[in-house]
Amino acid sequence: MLGEVLQWQYPADQVLSRWMRARPKLGARDRAEVTEAVFNVLRHLRRYRNLAESGVGPAARRLAILGLNATLTPEALRPGLEDDEQAWLEHIRRIDLGALPRAVRESLPDWLDERLGELPDSDALIAALNQPAPLDIRVNPLKTTREAVLAAFSSGPAARHAPVATPYSPWGIRFEGRPAVTRWPAFEKGEIEVQDEGSQILVSLMAPRRGEMIIDYCAGAGGKTLLLGALMRSTGRLYAFDVSQARLARAKPRFARSGLSNIVPVVISDTGDQRVRRLRGKAHRVLVDAPCTGLGTLRRNPDLKWRQHPDSVAEFVALQQRILAEAATCVAPEGRLVYATCSLLPEENQQQVEAFLQENPQFELLDAAAIAAERCPGLAEAGPYLQLRPDRHGTDGFFAAVLQRRKEGGV
Repeated sequence: MLGEVLQWQYPADQVLSRWMRARPKLGARDRAEVTEAVFNVLRHLRRYRNLAESGVGPAARRLAILGLNATLTPEALRPGLEDDEQAWLEHIRRIDLGALPRAVRESLPDWLDERLGELPDSDALIAALNQPAPLDIRVNPLKTTREAVLAAFSSGPAARHAPVATPYSPWGIRFEGRPAVTRWPAFEKGEIEVQDEGSQILVSLMAPRRGEMIIDYCAGAGGKTLLLGALMRSTGRLYAFDVSQARLARAKPRFARSGLSNIVPVVISDTGDQRVRRLRGKAHRVLVDAPCTGLGTLRRNPDLKWRQHPDSVAEFVALQQRILAEAATCVAPEGRLVYATCSLLPEENQQQVEAFLQENPQFELLDAAAIAAERCPGLAEAGPYLQLRPDRHGTDGFFAAVLQRRKEGGV
């Protein structure tokens, strides 16, 4: 299975899911250990490949041993090893990892090590990206409050995972470990959803109001759409646009659980969609959570650092530019446009916004950090952009900018 993951034909979580479906008798503990070991290998792949050169036997097995070595106790791992493998592993455990170059030690391709190295406090950022992410959920403010959910979680299965309020988002709860949230009654009743705190903070930048027309331009599986609709108290009209029928189909059960009645899912074409044209200049607020390299989510998706490359970055930049330009046409005078990515690269973020503003003087840049602090008072960052990082905020890496269309006739 690890060999199939390392072919990079499909995302790692899809390969794992398919492998486990084919083994229905596998216990929950075994599933968790396999998942943890595979993702550990993906996080540390370059270092492990470097260390594995001194071993013997199939390369995929050597990598798997190193992944299991990081996730199991030596006593649990020893019965599955040959004598020469045990001796090799003892040798590996004595190696000073600090002596390795950063790109090898932290397992980054050279180009990404160079790019992330240009960011402030890059060592802390890179180290944080190699740590597993906690599980965050969000309460549905249309149905309940965070205080009520935390009170309910003080006993039962949730209590074993030490639920606490997220430090910034007023809707978030964070767990230790990986509880089976989707099997809980609160999830089935639409009272909670799985969502990283960073995504919740991004929605706060929209500051939606009741009765407005709002567009989630790249809605995907609908996580941000759900929070927008709840903050609108299920009034007005909320369009969930996406080019993928499959993604919107996966979102529909979430919409149904949420109790919202103001969401209009719409599959749009890549360019020149007639439904987009009909909304030209009509939306009070438009969110563009743009397709991107996803490099801010490496804690959850470590395979992305091996699947992306400089050419794919350039492709995403071109796609983002086109989407942002088309989404902007929907914004009404004095309306708000929020551009966001889960990337850390400046060309997908600040540079993209700066280029847009040069081409679209009818828009002006607002202070995204200040706007976020209004809803998330513990979040004190310097603007004008909002930039979240795992090493500083405990969230995935996110970037966001808030733009406002000037009044008619404004320059």
